[in-house]
Amino acid sequence: MSNKADVSNELENHPDWLRNYIDSPEKQRQLYRRTLIIVVMSQIFGGAGLAAGVTVGALLAQDMLGSDSFTGVPAALFTLGSAGAALLVGRLSQRFGRRSGLATGFLTGGIGAIGVVLSALTNNIILLFASLLIYGAGTATNLQARYAGTDLANSKQRATAISIAMVATTLGAVAGPNLVDVMGGFAIAIGVPALAGPFILAAAAYILAGLILLTFLRPDPLVVAKAIADVQSTDGSNFSYERPSKKRGIVVGATIMVLTQIVMVSIMTMTPVHMGHHGHGLKEIGLVIGFHIGAMYLPSLLTGMLVDKIGRTAMAVASGATLLAAGILAAVAPAESMLVLILALSLLGLGWNFGLISGTALIVDATNLSTRAKTQGSVDVLVALAGASGGALSGMVVAQSSYTTLSLAGGILSLLLIPVVVWSRSNKNAQSYESM
Repeated sequence: MSNKADVSNELENHPDWLRNYIDSPEKQRQLYRRTLIIVVMSQIFGGAGLAAGVTVGALLAQDMLGSDSFTGVPAALFTLGSAGAALLVGRLSQRFGRRSGLATGFLTGGIGAIGVVLSALTNNIILLFASLLIYGAGTATNLQARYAGTDLANSKQRATAISIAMVATTLGAVAGPNLVDVMGGFAIAIGVPALAGPFILAAAAYILAGLILLTFLRPDPLVVAKAIADVQSTDGSNFSYERPSKKRGIVVGATIMVLTQIVMVSIMTMTPVHMGHHGHGLKEIGLVIGFHIGAMYLPSLLTGMLVDKIGRTAMAVASGATLLAAGILAAVAPAESMLVLILALSLLGLGWNFGLISGTALIVDATNLSTRAKTQGSVDVLVALAGASGGALSGMVVAQSSYTTLSLAGGILSLLLIPVVVWSRSNKNAQSYESM
C-alpha cells in the first residue's frame, strides 16, 4: 500500500499535462514519433548551415590572410566554438529541456554566420575569427540534436533514433556545398564577396532550425522522460528509462568519437585547399565536399540499424578500417582526378558516420536521465576540441609537408580504434553494451 501511495504522491508532483504522458505508454510512443519528426525538420536546415563552414571556411581565410599556413584556422575556430557551445547546450538541455538548449544553439550559430558575412564585407580578420567561434554553436547543436530522439526510445531503438536525426541532416548538408556557386553569385549581386555567400545561406538555415525547435518541440521529450523515470523509480517498475551510469561505456564511446573526429576534420579541412592548388574551382570543390557530407549522413539509417543489430563495438572497428582506406586513397589520389577524390572523401565521411553513431549509442547506453544531457554535452566538448586540433594542425602539416602526408597520418591514427574496442570488450560487463 505504501508503494502505491508513493507513486500517487510522485504523480501529484507533476502538472496535469505531464501526468497524461506518464500514465499513457501510447502517448509516450506518439511523442517519441513526433519528436523525431520535429528533429528531422530542424536538421534539414541545420545541415545546410553546417555545410558553409566546411566548404569555404578555409578558402575564405586563405583569401583574407593571403597564406596557406593558417587555412586550417577556420575549422579550428568553429570547432573550438562548438566545444564551448556543446557544453552550454548540454547544460541548458539538462536544466530546461532539449527545446531550450537546441534552439539557443542554432540561433547563436545563425548570429555567428551573419558576423562572418560582415567580416568579409569589411575585410576584418578579427571579426572573422570571432564570428567563426560563434558560428561553431550551430555545428555543436547540429550534433547534439541527434540525442533528442533517444530520450523516449527503448534500448533497441536508440541507434536508429540517432540515425534518423543524422540522415535528415543529409538533405541540407548535401544541398549546401552544391549551392556554393549559386550563393557566390547571389553574394556578388548584393555587393558581398563570393566566398561569403554560403554563410548567408548558413545564417538563414540555422535561424530557421532554431525557430522550428522553439515553436514545435512541445512537450519537451527530455522533461517527459525524466518525469517518467521519477515515477518508475518509485513504483519499482521492471522497465525503466533510468539506468545506472557506466563509466567504461562513456569512456569508450567518447574515445571512438574523438578519434574519428580528428581524422575526418584534418583531411576534410585541407581537401578544398589541395584542390584549389591544382586548378579546381568552387563548383568542383563543392561537388567533392557534397559527396563527403552526403557520406557522413546519408548512410545513417542503415548504420543505426546495424549498430542496434550487430553491436556498437563491431561498427567501431568498421569505422577504423574505413577511415584507413580513406586516408590511403586520399594520399595516392591524382590531384586532377575528381573521381578518386570523391571516392576518398566519401569513405572518409562513411568512416566518421560509423564511428559517431556507434560511439553515440554507447554514450546513451551508459548514461542515466538525471545527468544524460550534461554528460552528452561534455563528451561533445571533447569531440569538438578534437576537431579543432585536427583542423588547426592540418594546415601546418600540409604547409610543412604535403596533403599526402596528412592523409596517411590520419589513416594510421584511425587504427587506434581497434585497441580501444579490445579494451572495451576485456571487461565482463562489456557484453551488456552489445545487448542494449
